[in-house]
Amino acid sequence: MPSRIGVFGGTFDPPHLGHLVTAVNVRHALRLDLVLLMVAHDPWQKSRRPSAPADRLAMVEAAVRGLDGVAAGDLEVARGGPTFTADTLAELARLHPGAALFTIVGDDVAASFGEWERAGEVASASTLVVVDRPGSPLTPPGAWRWERVEVPRLEVSSTDLRARAADGRPLDFLVPDAVRRIIAQRGLYGAPAR
Repeated sequence: MPSRIGVFGGTFDPPHLGHLVTAVNVRHALRLDLVLLMVAHDPWQKSRRPSAPADRLAMVEAAVRGLDGVAAGDLEVARGGPTFTADTLAELARLHPGAALFTIVGDDVAASFGEWERAGEVASASTLVVVDRPGSPLTPPGAWRWERVEVPRLEVSSTDLRARAADGRPLDFLVPDAVRRIIAQRGLYGAPAR
């Protein structure tokens, strides 16, 4: 049973190498047993996604296959409906009693953490992990428990990757090969289906 679990939530539309670099570096820095890339079903701040939750979950499962201590999280997709981190943390606490939970966010998200739906519940259920660029520390507002982890920041954007797929431009070295194959096979983002 993992005793230190990181929750790295997102739409992962699509998951890319920047997500994986973040997951493995946070796991190492904080000695986490497991980092879950938790796929949002219907995120309250980003509804109307270009791809279905099942497709995003399949891509994340493919992306993390073989990564030690990193797994796809399907709780939010299985639960359906609007996605709130507070609900996910409560469910993880029930599934893993006594485990220390860590909510992993980028520095951009940390700056507005106080505006999250039920931010107080998230803060009391977990330690906030702020991922930022080397040499650019950010102090989150409020009296939250938090850790700062510097990771190499790759300038990869899911928005750009969707546009590249739609235009037929290569995704090589930006997303794992298994993710690239799923995008092509399912014709996601307007990519020509194979």
